[in-house]
Amino acid sequence: MIKKLAVISLSALALSGCDNSEVGDVSLGMFTMKDIKIGSLKDDVVTGVTCHIASIEANLSFADPSDSSISCRQTGDITPEMIAQIDKSKSGEVVFKKSKSIFFKTMKVRRIYDAENQTLLYLSYTTKETEGSFKHSLSTVPLWGTKAYNAFPVTAEK
Repeated sequence: MIKKLAVISLSALALSGCDNSEVGDVSLGMFTMKDIKIGSLKDDVVTGVTCHIASIEANLSFADPSDSSISCRQTGDITPEMIAQIDKSKSGEVVFKKSKSIFFKTMKVRRIYDAENQTLLYLSYTTKETEGSFKHSLSTVPLWGTKAYNAFPVTAEK
C-alpha cells in the first residue's frame, strides 16, 4: 500500500511540474477535479509571436483530457531573419511539447509556414487518439504589416 501511494505521489509530482508561463487557472466547479489552465508560449525563433494555450488538467489523475485550444498573435517584431531560420517543410517543426499522461500522451505545438499566403500556422495537438479522433486546434499569424512580409515571395512555377 505504501509503495502504491509513493508511486502515485511521484507520478503526480512529475506530471504537475512548475510552469512559470501559466497566466490563468479556471476551476470547472466544486464537484470536479479538473481545471482549465491557460499558459503563454513565446516562439523561441519568431520572438514576435506569443501563443496562449488553454487545456484541461485533471488533478489526481494519470492522464489529462486531450482537449485544448490555441490562439497566437503578433506581439513584437517579425523579421526576415527570423523567417529565414524556420523549417519551411509541409510538416513544419515542433516549438513546444508537454506530457499529458504517464501513458505516452503528449500535447505539441507545431509551427508551419504557409509561403503562398505569408502566414505562420500554429497547430496544437495531442499524440494519442481519444474517443476515435485526435484533438487539435489551429491559430494563424499573418506576416502582413511586418518587416518579414514579401521578403520571401512565392513565385509561381511554370
